[in-house]
Amino acid sequence: MSPLALQLLLSFEHHISSQLLLLHYDKEESGWWEPGFDMGGGPKGFTGLHGGAFLGMVEVVAALLAMREWSINAVDITGRTAFAWAARGGHEDIIRLLLKQENTNPNTVDPSGWTPLLRAAERGFEGIVKVLLEREDIDPNTADCYGRTPLVLAAEGGHEGIVKLLLEREGINPNTADQDGRTPLVSAAEGGHEGIVRLLLEREDIDPSSTDKYDETPLVLAVMGGHEGIVKLLLQREDISPDTADTKYGRTPLIWAAEGGREGIIKLLLEREDINPNTADHSGWTPLLRAAERGFEGTVKVLLEREDVDPNTADRYDGTPLLSAAVGGHEKIVKLLLEREGINPNTADRYDRTPLVSATEGGHEGIVKLLLEREDTDPNTAGRYGQTPLVIAAMGGHESIVKLLLQREDISPNTADTECGRTPLMWAAMNGHPGVVKLLLGQDDVSLDLPSSASQSIPSVSLSPSHPLFLFPLPGTAARSFMIISSLIFLFCFLAPIISPSLSTTSLLSYQR
Repeated sequence: MSPLALQLLLSFEHHISSQLLLLHYDKEESGWWEPGFDMGGGPKGFTGLHGGAFLGMVEVVAALLAMREWSINAVDITGRTAFAWAARGGHEDIIRLLLKQENTNPNTVDPSGWTPLLRAAERGFEGIVKVLLEREDIDPNTADCYGRTPLVLAAEGGHEGIVKLLLEREGINPNTADQDGRTPLVSAAEGGHEGIVRLLLEREDIDPSSTDKYDETPLVLAVMGGHEGIVKLLLQREDISPDTADTKYGRTPLIWAAEGGREGIIKLLLEREDINPNTADHSGWTPLLRAAERGFEGTVKVLLEREDVDPNTADRYDGTPLLSAAVGGHEKIVKLLLEREGINPNTADRYDRTPLVSATEGGHEGIVKLLLEREDTDPNTAGRYGQTPLVIAAMGGHESIVKLLLQREDISPNTADTECGRTPLMWAAMNGHPGVVKLLLGQDDVSLDLPSSASQSIPSVSLSPSHPLFLFPLPGTAARSFMIISSLIFLFCFLAPIISPSLSTTSLLSYQR
């Protein structure tokens, strides 16, 4: 290296190049232009030695050290020593070179609380970590401003080689947690670093059930992340409980596995004899409830293979797995649940929704059919506003569901809702569903009389082709007569063109009270 260049580096802190170098660093670190010094002058303390260590220029650092005596532990304007810059950049040769200098302090702390060992462990510089740990004056448990030790950072980053080096160091504490309560094992389990988890579990002094600030154990975090191999490792230990729940949601590992549809993990958890498959979270959701609601058929099947799984356990709103599956339209899950002995197909939630009511509301014909095939399913149980499944199907124009319901001998086709007092026929007529009206009129026991409760709830309207049948507040025989006349008009208006395309209706009588 030329003497002129070395002379420049001797007064580097006053040169424009040092300023530009640190400006570039500031931009990279913070993501925006924020120089840490006065733009009118140089970055005081950022010497040629700092610059050489920053850039990893071994020959330059060696030449500078040979030219004169340096204050080896001097900090620059960022609060870092040349040694700290070398560790941050992963420049192992410069680290070795500086450690040969008398009085070099390898434990200096920058303004952010980082030591060279912390930085090297976090960035995965295994060679530098090894060099530093060979020194007796290095404290392997020193933490940063967030309470993170080198072991926590290495475990979090998945640096298995560094974790192994640190665990070999006498005096290392494998259970030290950061300010969020995260131990090395917690961090490794969450990150899916199976090799590191294995290393940590081999330690006799490890706490396998350590928790973070939400009481999430390594097992809970491994399940949440879907790390099946880590779950298997953890469950092999008898001192780990498979039922420990987090405090934020109250969910056990099995509930988290069911929520994610992780069948392999669920099978591992269910192999433990001390597991409770019916434990619910703060919202009353059991593993079966969560899987049914999410539509995970395989998960539901695995859970139902256990005789001690209760298929009727309800959440805090009294919703059962069968109801959740019916609401979501998960037909295969409904079928699995109905095959389970002891299932109650009529259980309603606090909103009076039964599985049949919910399936009808959603238009899930296949589920309605499955439910109606059971003799113990009550087709007349009403939901909100006193609406029976037949009323709901008629309102929505679900013709195929109406047909299924009418096939039941125990169906009551004239039951009106309690909110408006309207029968299925009235709703179908008012909402303009001619196919449903035709099906209902085809029933011998369908009444054309207006219920007394409906007389004040139905407005007077004009008869038009868009509404095939209208109901008016006419009492007794008048109402029945009008219903019959209206039905005949409906049949003529809507069926005549179907029977004979040459027939059409150009006008209709209109009645207005």
